[in-house]
Amino acid sequence: MKKKKPHKTNAIRILEKEKIAYEVHEYPWSEEHLDTVTVAEKVAMPLEKIYKTLVTRGDKAGIIVACIPANHTLDLKSLAKVSGNKKMEMLPIKELESTTGYIRGGCSPIGMKKTYPTYIAINAHSLKTMIVSAGKRGRQVELTPGDLQKVTAAVFSDFTVV
Repeated sequence: MKKKKPHKTNAIRILEKEKIAYEVHEYPWSEEHLDTVTVAEKVAMPLEKIYKTLVTRGDKAGIIVACIPANHTLDLKSLAKVSGNKKMEMLPIKELESTTGYIRGGCSPIGMKKTYPTYIAINAHSLKTMIVSAGKRGRQVELTPGDLQKVTAAVFSDFTVV
């Protein structure tokens, strides 16, 4: 019997188009367990290697994407400063899909509806590879921080707290 190939997400298609090496990690998910601690356990990877994608809105720059380690918290004031804003707020969940094309728990920094300014927490520099959402719940993609920076035109900066 022929093995069924997993559905390619927009993020994976872009990685392939750009000839960027990646590895997919899939796991069963549920609405109650969309947190990054559960993801780390399911893909059997250390929490500091898992990065969550947060979408914010600045008073000057508009939509800003932040990739931060799962074991850290976003510092909105620091992100505002590095992105040229005076004020930042989290994008309301109800606006996430219409803005990015992705849903909560499956939001990838790669392949959003539009190209938004993206910032990756400086902690990623110390990693050989990192894991971000592949654009679908239950699917993560592992790649180098440099490749994520390349494909998203991201800036590495310090805007998180432990």
